[in-house]
Amino acid sequence: MMGTSNSGFSGAGLRRLSDVLARHVESKKIPGLVAMVSRGGEPHVEALGTMRHDGGAPMRRDTIFRMASTSKPVTMAAAMILLDECRLRLDDPVDPWLPELADRQVLKRPDGPLEDTVPARRPITVRDLLTSTFGLGVDFALMDAPIRAAIFEQTDYSVASGPAPGPDEWMRRLGTLPLSYQPGERWQYDLSNEVVGVLVARVTGRPLETFLRERVLDPLGMTDTGFHVPAGKIDRLPPLYGPDPQTGEFVVWDEAAGGRLSRPQAFQGGGGGLVSTVDDYHAYFRMLLNHGMHGGERILSRSAVELMTTNRLTPEQTAARDAMYRNIVHLSFGGGLHGGWGFGMAVRTYRGDYAPIGQFGWDGGTGTTAYADRTNQLTGVLLTQVGMSTPDSVCLIHDFWTTLYQAIDD
Repeated sequence: MMGTSNSGFSGAGLRRLSDVLARHVESKKIPGLVAMVSRGGEPHVEALGTMRHDGGAPMRRDTIFRMASTSKPVTMAAAMILLDECRLRLDDPVDPWLPELADRQVLKRPDGPLEDTVPARRPITVRDLLTSTFGLGVDFALMDAPIRAAIFEQTDYSVASGPAPGPDEWMRRLGTLPLSYQPGERWQYDLSNEVVGVLVARVTGRPLETFLRERVLDPLGMTDTGFHVPAGKIDRLPPLYGPDPQTGEFVVWDEAAGGRLSRPQAFQGGGGGLVSTVDDYHAYFRMLLNHGMHGGERILSRSAVELMTTNRLTPEQTAARDAMYRNIVHLSFGGGLHGGWGFGMAVRTYRGDYAPIGQFGWDGGTGTTAYADRTNQLTGVLLTQVGMSTPDSVCLIHDFWTTLYQAIDD
């Protein structure tokens, strides 16, 4: 469907965007999608295709999607509020709240045996967690290392690995592992955001979702965002597909009714656990573009937003991050290869495609993407139900951003 737009896009550009998205759906590789774009005026919405790969209910503007890693920019807001209120300080050790991470041992070689360690040179700080440099995480350069297998065994609770433990048990398991690198040394993906979620819960004395809802989601009107889908809304959640890389056949990774998101989660994953809609994510990224304001209400301080959306990595850390992503061919688009990382999201530090330096946001392995940029006052959100087991959703995301930037007209 075509939305109307008075928001700084050309009519021809929006028609081209619609055509390009429709082409992906017509290819039968992407059953359906919902997109929302704006430049400050009336948002433009596209809802194309169906919830299931074999037809059925159409995609709608209020369809709920699993956000996967696109959760990171939103859950990080809870930690920023605690920084704003001085309940956390960037360079304080995390030991008082996360004793499981005190007195770390660090591998002598990141790919070496787990028992070959030296003591950490210093404690892990709040800053290390917020910048994804605390010493553990997904590291595509260490996929065959013993620490990679140990991390997966102790902490993974993805679709394939059965039920998640509660946060305390999850932290206990994490605490049995040595660090791959000294605290603050190297950017590594994902795990730090899960730890930040536990940190927020412990500092506030409440579940992550409760605090996030009260201080971020409810004030922004993000009523469809959370860590599970209530029974009354489950018909708005499509299944999650992971196409077979060999045959392209649609394999269901997670069903809607009776699936893992149909009930409250034992572990509220700050790194990838949210479900949401295009309207909810649009509201969040508009708040960031508006320096922390939503209507007349301040959600985050202007300084907190600047901190989140500015590159925090050193040149050495950035080089390691680039090298890591270059090895994953079909993920090497977008945020993966354009430089920096702020708090919970990518920040472009050089111009490698249509998007300008300073664009911030992230992508999710379930076929989701959400970014904004101040240069163009632009927000874009594209959500699908096709995981990144094949390049199909990645190619769609690439074409979405390429076409969207062409549609700017002013």
